[in-house]
Amino acid sequence: QVQLVESGGGLVQPGGSLRLSCAASGSAFSTLTMGWYRQAPGKQRELVATITPRYTTNYADFVKGRFTISRNNGKNTIALQLNSLRPEDTAVYYCSGTRSDLDPTWGQGTQVTVSS
Repeated sequence: QVQLVESGGGLVQPGGSLRLSCAASGSAFSTLTMGWYRQAPGKQRELVATITPRYTTNYADFVKGRFTISRNNGKNTIALQLNSLRPEDTAVYYCSGTRSDLDPTWGQGTQVTVSS
């Protein structure tokens, strides 16, 4: 079973940048499709970006060109670089790991607040 721990959230001004990290325990990490999701107050959790074990990436339309997902299978980590942040990017960001034969695994979340 994989456990996930996010870090790197915080308060940033509009137009600023943040880098989120997610550390995974367990030997299954390199076989998982990893992803970042977010949930704003009063809204449903939504997909931000995913990256497959072979580094194929997919992004939600609202973050294309601004956010970049990456992974390091040797260190069991993924990251999300957030650039050109907007107030509407304010949310709790969650790391997730999935595989067809396993239940999805979620981290505890990290708060990102974009405000002047």
